[in-house]
Amino acid sequence: MNTKVETLEDNRVKVVVTVDATDVDARIKKTYKQFAQRYNFPGFRKGKAPRPVIDNALGAEAVLATVSEDLVNDAYPQVIEAEGLFPLGRPEFEDTGLVENGKPYEFSFTVAVKPELELDSYEPVAIELPAEGATDAEVAEQIEALRAHYSVFEDASAATKLKPENFVDIAVVAKDADGNQIEGLTSESRLYGPGSGMFSEAFDEEIMGIKKGQVREFTLDVPADEAAVLLAPHAGEKIAFEVTCNVVKKKELPEVTDEWAKDTMGFEDAADLRERVAESITAQKADILPRMKENATLDVLASRLVGEVPESMVEEAEANLLQDFFTQLQRQGLSFDTYLMQAGIDADQFKDDVKMQAADNAKQELALEAWARHAGIVATPEEVSAEFVKAGLPDPAATEKEWRESGRLHLIREGVVRFKAMEDVMDKAVVTEVELAAEPEEKAKPKKAAKKKAAKDAEAAPEE
Repeated sequence: MNTKVETLEDNRVKVVVTVDATDVDARIKKTYKQFAQRYNFPGFRKGKAPRPVIDNALGAEAVLATVSEDLVNDAYPQVIEAEGLFPLGRPEFEDTGLVENGKPYEFSFTVAVKPELELDSYEPVAIELPAEGATDAEVAEQIEALRAHYSVFEDASAATKLKPENFVDIAVVAKDADGNQIEGLTSESRLYGPGSGMFSEAFDEEIMGIKKGQVREFTLDVPADEAAVLLAPHAGEKIAFEVTCNVVKKKELPEVTDEWAKDTMGFEDAADLRERVAESITAQKADILPRMKENATLDVLASRLVGEVPESMVEEAEANLLQDFFTQLQRQGLSFDTYLMQAGIDADQFKDDVKMQAADNAKQELALEAWARHAGIVATPEEVSAEFVKAGLPDPAATEKEWRESGRLHLIREGVVRFKAMEDVMDKAVVTEVELAAEPEEKAKPKKAAKKKAAKDAEAAPEE
């Protein structure tokens, strides 16, 4: 069998396959025997009917059509394997007629294949990662979180006005445009912190500066894209509020003393608390740092990819993500609606997220393969066979043979290549250690400076 591959536009190739006449004749002879054995022909014992009788009974082209179809189906995966092609989607076969005795058989097909894109640089990637172990700032941040968990709210004096850093106990009466009370928003007593996301910034502006006993009345036009938890269900509506300040409250954090660490947290003393927190952070980092390094290197590598990712690759990646996602949901016994509610997104957001992730995955895949080609990384036959052994199959060799004969072995081979390329990229990566924990603010800082820093931090924070 001879093959000729011609590169076309849009990542497509045309493959012309020529099967030797001896192979064609052997297949025709074998198929006639199979037909004679399979069907009953009057006047002949099973398996003894001659060709003319079979042709007369089934049609002159019945055997030839079967041989042609079987030959193409058998040859296609062999060609894919021999030529090292990675098809994207189904092939399109040209009509080349039927096989003939004593003549070679030629057929051709076109198929989209994975492109061999390049990177604009093959220099080691430079990434930033948090240092191993626990830093003082990270320990302090965790302890601050513990203090916040055990905080209490103390009533401020009656003259205290609500500020952004305070909390307030308010009575709320909310009515719609028709004057009907909105039960979900109305409450005699609700502890509320400005900027918490429960109400909107516009709501916060209206009540800022309020003090005990004061009443604020105002009307809000809730935007159609409102994200505040309590107002989102009323997006696009007009709501009239009457807010009464029951009392302004200050959040008091416990001091980290030996007594608090022992009585509240169950540690021997404050030093023991810090030591255990540091151990916990160290263990968490040991789990997540390898994955963080992989993600960071992949992001940099993918940004270097030159060229467009085929849409068919993105669609396939999307299908795989969805299949894995719903399989995991089923294992966890969760419904899709429950997942959306827990994640705080709707179905459209979910679809958009999956499409974006699929596009990223496809881009990263091509980037890794470009790196592998440049570095001369290949998958040996032994490494490919090892993958079937790792899968714990009853007969790894038989399964590998089945994959080879069906033209799917390239999937395993490419997976091995990408894995080796990923290891190579990570081994050569230039890592700069950075401090990710936020430094605790000094209590003595002026309020304006604190507000300015908070606003600056909010602007600089990465989007989820």
